[in-house]
Amino acid sequence: MRQVQLRQADVIVLGAGIIGVSAALHLQERGRSVLLVDRGEPGGQTSHGNAGLIERSSVVPYAFPRDFATLAAFASNRSIAVRYRPATLLRMAPWLARYWWNSAPGRLERQGRAILPLIERSIDEHQRWTAAAGTQALMRGEGWIELYRSPRTLEQAVSAAAGLHGYGLTYDVLDLETLRALEPALLPGTVAGALHWRDPVTVSDPGAVTRAYAGLFVARGGTLVKADALALRQEGAQWRLPSEAGDWRAPEVVVALGPWSGDLYQRLGYRFPLAFKRGYHMHYAAVNEAAPRHPLCDAQAGFVLSAMQRGIRLTTGIELAGRDEPSDNWQLDQAENVAREIMPLGPRLDAQPWRGARPCLPDMLPVIGRAARHSGLWFAFGHAHHGFTLGPATGRLLAEAMTGAPAFCDLKPFAADRF
Repeated sequence: MRQVQLRQADVIVLGAGIIGVSAALHLQERGRSVLLVDRGEPGGQTSHGNAGLIERSSVVPYAFPRDFATLAAFASNRSIAVRYRPATLLRMAPWLARYWWNSAPGRLERQGRAILPLIERSIDEHQRWTAAAGTQALMRGEGWIELYRSPRTLEQAVSAAAGLHGYGLTYDVLDLETLRALEPALLPGTVAGALHWRDPVTVSDPGAVTRAYAGLFVARGGTLVKADALALRQEGAQWRLPSEAGDWRAPEVVVALGPWSGDLYQRLGYRFPLAFKRGYHMHYAAVNEAAPRHPLCDAQAGFVLSAMQRGIRLTTGIELAGRDEPSDNWQLDQAENVAREIMPLGPRLDAQPWRGARPCLPDMLPVIGRAARHSGLWFAFGHAHHGFTLGPATGRLLAEAMTGAPAFCDLKPFAADRF
C-alpha cells in the first residue's frame, strides 16, 4: 500500500479568491506557515467578475428599499437594476424579511458604523501589496462616476451625498459640460448630470490583481495547491485535507469559499442565512477607441461600464436567484440596450456572459471570526457587493484575531454566533 505523504502547516486557507488570498498574505506576514487551497486558479470566480471598484465611498450598506415607488418598480420584475425568479423570491421570503428589518434607519446606521473601519482601510490595505505584487498598472486613483438621467434624480442624489459630509468623502457634482469634459465618449441627450466620487480606486482586471496577490504569497514562501475543500476532516486537534500534492494537516482552518462556503459549513453542522445576489458581465469592443475614462454607473438601471484590459465591461445589478440556477440573459440584454444609448459599444467579445453570485447575509455584514463549536475553525465570507473592496482589510482583521494581535476594529458585529 502506497504511503500517503503528509505535510504540516500552521493554517489551511480554503478559497483563493480575494478574501482567502488576503487572509493568507496577512497570516504569512505574521509568521504563520500557510497552505492556500482552491479547486481552480486564484481569483477565477467571484473575484474575477466584478466591476473593479475598491469602493471607499460606499459607507452606507446596500439596504433593502423602503419607499413605495422603488418597491413597486422592483415588484413588476421589469427593473433592469433588480431582477428575480418568482420561485426563488418565495423561498427567500424569510431572508428578505430579515433584510428589510435590518434596513430600518436606526439598524442600518449601526451596521454602517460596524463595517466603516474596513471600508476606511480598504484602499490602504490593497496598496500595502501594490508595489510588491506589481499591480500598479492595473489600478487607477481617479474614482468613478454615477450618471443620472433627470434633473430630479440628480437633485435627490446631491442631497443624499451632502448627508454623508461626516465621512470625509470627496465628490463633485457634474453638469453636462463638466461631465462631457471628463467623459467625451458619452453620447448626447442621455443624462442630466452626474456625481463624481473621487475617493475610490478602480482596477482594470480584478482577477489579475487577485492572482498577483496569490503570486506574491507564493514568492514569499507560501504554498498554493489545488484541492477539494469538501474533503476537509478533523482529526483530533488537527484538520486534514487531501490535495494533488499529498495530504496536509494544520491546527487551524479558514473557510473563505465565498458563495460556496455553505457547502462546507453545513457539513460541519453550521447554519447561516446566506443568500445570493447574482450578477453578469460582458465585454465589448470599443468603437473608434471611445471608452469610459472612469467607471460609469447608471444609477437607474444599476449597471456599471468600465474600461478593462479585455474591453469595455458591462456589469449588471442584482438577480435574486439560486446560486447554481441556469442563467437568464434578460437583465444583461436590457442593460446593454441602455448602455448603447449612453456610449458607443462595439460587438460582444465573450462567447457567453459571465455569471457570479454575491454571498449575502441579511444584516449586510460578513461573517469574520472563530467558529463556535470547532477548535481551530475560522470563517471569512458573506461580503455581498464588497468582496473585492474589503478582501485585504478582512484578511488583516482575521489575521489579527487568529494571532492574538490587537484588532483594528471590533470583531463582535461580524461574529459567527450572531445568528
